[in-house]
Amino acid sequence: MNWSAFIVFVILFALVTVVGFWAARWRKGDLTLLEEWGLAGRRFGSFITWFLIGGDLYTAYTFIAVPGLVYGAGVTGFFAVPYTIVVFPILFVVMPRLWSVCQANGYVTPADFVRGRFDSRGLSLAIAITGILATLPYIALQLLGIQVVLEAMGVTGAGIMHDLPLIIAFGILAAYTYTSGLRAPATTAVIKDTLIYITVIVALIVIPARLGGFGHIFAVANTHLLAAPKPASIFLGPKGYWAFATLALGSAFALLMYPHAITGVLASKGQKAIKRNAVFLPLYSILLLFIAMFGYFALAAGIHTKVSSLVVPLLLLKEFPSWFAGFAFAAIAIGALVPASIMSIAASNLWTRNIYKEYVKPTATTADESRVAKLVSLVVKLGAVVFILALPLTYAINLQLLGGIWILQTLPAVMLGLYTRWFHRSALLIGWLVGMVIGTVMAASQGFVSIFPLQLGGLVLPVYAAVWATLANLLVSVVLTWIFNAAKMARGVDATTPAQYQDARAGGIGA
Repeated sequence: MNWSAFIVFVILFALVTVVGFWAARWRKGDLTLLEEWGLAGRRFGSFITWFLIGGDLYTAYTFIAVPGLVYGAGVTGFFAVPYTIVVFPILFVVMPRLWSVCQANGYVTPADFVRGRFDSRGLSLAIAITGILATLPYIALQLLGIQVVLEAMGVTGAGIMHDLPLIIAFGILAAYTYTSGLRAPATTAVIKDTLIYITVIVALIVIPARLGGFGHIFAVANTHLLAAPKPASIFLGPKGYWAFATLALGSAFALLMYPHAITGVLASKGQKAIKRNAVFLPLYSILLLFIAMFGYFALAAGIHTKVSSLVVPLLLLKEFPSWFAGFAFAAIAIGALVPASIMSIAASNLWTRNIYKEYVKPTATTADESRVAKLVSLVVKLGAVVFILALPLTYAINLQLLGGIWILQTLPAVMLGLYTRWFHRSALLIGWLVGMVIGTVMAASQGFVSIFPLQLGGLVLPVYAAVWATLANLLVSVVLTWIFNAAKMARGVDATTPAQYQDARAGGIGA
């Protein structure tokens, strides 16, 4: 047991827990209303929105999964850097439009929007189920981040004791999410980002100095990668182009379709807050570039482990005094708690608005919605724990990529639906089903590694399975729309109006 690291970790973790419970009183609203509990009353300005969306998008995935992939697969792991650069221009263009129409109609979830836009209960249900399903592995990745830093400090055991740290983390996360709703991750995100920036800046100064500089680090890392059982490199060869490019592009579009990303956007108080954040959020991409290099640092530092999730914790323990390692571990754990809280809220919003109220209790009051959402947020976290314990994973990043395959199948209805109603609602539903089946089968056939090598004649294209699945989804949706429109099948009534997509309301300068 590394007591110095553990004590520092516990102090910082306790601070965030207290702030999470205190958040229920911050900008106090009626938390018996779903809009207050699940969207904080849609009142966050540019400052808080920056931390909230950043907390949404930069998670334990950043600190644990990306360097772990770089450690084992070399330059392929850097796909996360261009992916997070590509995502922000898309956010700048698309998300203010979504915010506007959701604000005008009181929509809380993307499935609410699809229900109103296409007048389809079935399609709305499909969007809700997909959002919940795709969120589970993403939350699991966050809880895994907490588990590995605890193990690195020596908090281990056999049987139930091995999983006890995860259970404790689940309990803390569940309690303050239940109590404070979206206000909790919004306030704790400020602490999270401060800790992470300090950790990364110190690591970038200290570790290269200790290991002989960046040139030496890259040379040693490349030697290790070339000699690995599955050879890799710090250079991207022609055979890796397709996988790298499709992972980056597919992940960028998928990220904005996740319920937690949309929840962070809808909680803002104006389009300007969203656009300003799209401009400044790439600062996180610079941070991610440096964090990804921790995988090379670990190779150069002689870190040996078969568990890629432990790469960064072991590196920090080796290169820093115990107290600072505890500080960094707290940054990682808090970097997991914040997004996991937002994700569970987003998933529970989907269940409450688009399944419970739509099918179970149409007469549900706003108080009923809030009560059910709080309870479901607990169940969602339990489901995420099942993912960790059940799935055979080589790299933790596969949790996120698996969710990306599923959530990208909502793109035609949600993102394209913001610009056109040409697609037929039934065609979109069938296209969604085709994409879900194809994507899942492809991932399963590769042992839940998300790159699928499709053979076209004599050409083999190793492409992110989400891209293949989405292309099939779009093809089916387009062809069936032509057929259904020609057959004059009912299209339903659009509950939105063109003016609702263009609301350029000012707001969002403050916090």
